Amino acid sequence: MEPIRRFRARLAVLPVDNIDTDQIIPARFLKGTTREGLGRSLFADWRRDADGRPRPDFPLNRPDAQGAGILVVGTNFGCGSSREHAVWALLDHGVRAVIAGSFGDIFRTNALKNGLLPIVLAAEVHERLRAAPGSEVTVDLEAREVRSADGTAAPFAVDHFARYRLLHGVDELDFLLSQESAIEAYERQRKGASL
Repeated sequence: MEPIRRFRARLAVLPVDNIDTDQIIPARFLKGTTREGLGRSLFADWRRDADGRPRPDFPLNRPDAQGAGILVVGTNFGCGSSREHAVWALLDHGVRAVIAGSFGDIFRTNALKNGLLPIVLAAEVHERLRAAPGSEVTVDLEAREVRSADGTAAPFAVDHFARYRLLHGVDELDFLLSQESAIEAYERQRKGASL
């Protein structure tokens, strides 16, 4: 997992509420055995017409959204099934953070476990960013804030352990394995105490 500390990126804006994981990546694209290539199927039914041609009116197909590293959406993003593929598709597409009014609980958990930063900002800041597709902001996980180009900073909350893992680029298993010597010392001490 790539560490996230601070990065600057353009915003792609999809101002829709209640986007569920089947809209993020439809079930028919879940047959693969790797995460690579899932970004091509991100919002497939919205991004392409029945013949597979890009829909020019879809926000992520617009020129100002190309290469954007931050997706700004409405409320209740990632609701629905517990589909890790939705997070993988966003990451494979190049999205490093999603800014929303709120998230589905399972999506938020999957995002944090897989290196995608879900951010909830104050409503007025969220609305301002929703109205600014193509603009650039800085996401600073160390400071727990999003900064606009004019320097205005907006704080966001993130679980302490999830923040630690994202800052260091480790998942839960990597973290557990890094504690192996402490676990072994505890087990030796515990075994000795029970004799």
